[in-house]
Amino acid sequence: MEQREQWQADGHRAYPLVRVRQLVKNYYLGHTVVPALRGVDLDVWPGELVALMGPSGSGKSTFMNLLGCLDQPTAGRYLLNGVPVDELSPNELADVRNRSIGFVFQNFNLLPWMSALENVELPLTYMQMPAEERRRRAEIALTLVGLRTRALHRPTEMSGGQQQRVAIARALVTSPTLLLADEPTGNLDSQTSIQIMGILQELNRRGLTIILVTHEADIASYCRRQVRFRDGRVVSDTLNPEPLEARLQLTHDHNNQEQEGRKVTS
Repeated sequence: MEQREQWQADGHRAYPLVRVRQLVKNYYLGHTVVPALRGVDLDVWPGELVALMGPSGSGKSTFMNLLGCLDQPTAGRYLLNGVPVDELSPNELADVRNRSIGFVFQNFNLLPWMSALENVELPLTYMQMPAEERRRRAEIALTLVGLRTRALHRPTEMSGGQQQRVAIARALVTSPTLLLADEPTGNLDSQTSIQIMGILQELNRRGLTIILVTHEADIASYCRRQVRFRDGRVVSDTLNPEPLEARLQLTHDHNNQEQEGRKVTS
């Protein structure tokens, strides 16, 4: 797979945030080797919004686990911001995971007995940050996803879309350099999915690098780059020159609803 080079405005070569070379991951069932990744090469550049696609069992979720330092490769290299992640100790991996990477999952993974604000603060608690600074950062993160007024509500008092916004705020609160989203719209209806993609696109416009896994082609169409996996390999890596704009689509849908409402009342 051909790797793209990028150049900064000052003429210096830019370096990828994520670089993997010949990444291999095998699982073992007794004496049987089950290959999940078979020599993946990929660069992800700062500020990209990338969709990973492919059928179940294609290797994309395994790849995301390796990128997120939730697992270690059997072989190959993984550089995150120039740091050789594949050479780090378990404690060093945990530090990279906590400070450099934000996670968003399909099932939200919020603690039901905590408020939205407390859920967002939780990663900072693990970092032993003072309470006042934790609260300040959590409030900023909730504001970014449009939920500042719901800060004291518990997950059970929120819709699925609102819970996913809280999960995104929690992923942002540590100021990560990389956001990994595994099927972030998988449990949401189509309109709420567009709203979540709107938030991710806005974060990307602010400079955050985002890699997301999706089975849905319409969700991938919001991303400028689409990488397809099959049988543990990258089989295509394409640029989408005209990604959909979620905020424009939401405005269009809202205007249509208003017009329909006028017809009903007229």
